[in-house]
Amino acid sequence: MRGLKLLVVVMGVMLVVGVAALTAAIAVKLKGRPQPAAAFAAPPLDLPPGSRIEAMSTGPDRVVLDLVLADGTRQLVVIDLATGRRLGTIPLR
Repeated sequence: MRGLKLLVVVMGVMLVVGVAALTAAIAVKLKGRPQPAAAFAAPPLDLPPGSRIEAMSTGPDRVVLDLVLADGTRQLVVIDLATGRRLGTIPLR
């Protein structure tokens, strides 16, 4: 009778360890490896001569640069984040 009890306990422990190992293996497979980030290369952005960037703000897919031009006026430059291309310019008066 003692041998049977010992056998039941050992098989119960093996069952618990096996289920834990299976769960861990599934979790590792589902997690997967992180994808490497794609390289970002954008064309250079030409700013007007003598201007400086006063502020910058971002949105989900846009960057807006607040420029102070050489003559003291301001303008906003809107840039697409996906391509790095200038989408437009908004003069501020």
